[in-house]
Amino acid sequence: MTLGRAALATGRGPVEVRVDAATHTGLVRPANEDSLLAELPVYLVADGMGGHDRGDVASRTAVAVFRERIAPGAPSTPDAVLATIAAANSAVRALSDASDEGTRVAGTTLAGVALVDAGDRDRLYWMAFNVGDSRVYTWDGRALEQLSVDHSAVQELIDAGVIDEGQAAAHPDRNVITRALGADADVDADVWLLPATGDTNFLICSDGLSKELDDERIALVLATRERAAAALVASAVGAGGRDNVTVVTVEVTGPDGGDDPDRTGDRGARGGWSGEDTTPRLVRGS
Repeated sequence: MTLGRAALATGRGPVEVRVDAATHTGLVRPANEDSLLAELPVYLVADGMGGHDRGDVASRTAVAVFRERIAPGAPSTPDAVLATIAAANSAVRALSDASDEGTRVAGTTLAGVALVDAGDRDRLYWMAFNVGDSRVYTWDGRALEQLSVDHSAVQELIDAGVIDEGQAAAHPDRNVITRALGADADVDADVWLLPATGDTNFLICSDGLSKELDDERIALVLATRERAAAALVASAVGAGGRDNVTVVTVEVTGPDGGDDPDRTGDRGARGGWSGEDTTPRLVRGS
């Protein structure tokens, strides 16, 4: 479903934002533990840690914190977004503290973009962020680029040159992630700032999409389908649907900026997450 449009005033002229979102339980998992928020100024996906305590509640809790703390309809600020990520981490972690089974941990990934005022009189910015292996992509109508970096055991092996992406898909640790909301008292989110100019679109998704469709297939759907979110979810389900699938697309049209994104953050790792074939799992580090 198309969730709506918003017109924004920037230093280089008006920018229009059109949003589409879709989610599906998939063909294997008994319940959908993904959650999403798609309301200006924040668009995000949270993938609850299924197989852990309260995975579905964890993802909904993260979304609820954003909904409560970020005022709708107007740009936020980088500090407010970072504070909200920290608050969401605390809220998800509190679910574990309240659990009758104290050894089990509630958790969720988080990935998204937020329109922010970074103090530049001439422009607004998109602030992208991620924790875990849900992803943020950019799409300019021609090229699809993964902006976020997966916080996962296999990504670290890829970065180290031990395995390639093809081997990662079948690796026994392919579902181990190294960061998640609720895993630790402090959360280490990667963030990027990109000028809010036209013709740069965003795709935000849970790993139920990226583990069923490669980037080439995703780009083909984006290029040929008007309602790309629903089409991508349907394609992922048709390719096997081994996990919950959630997609949010954010189309931005308006003045062409041409600026390179200003990236901040790093890829640190703290521990890992554990569970079934399609389920991220927590393996505590030392």
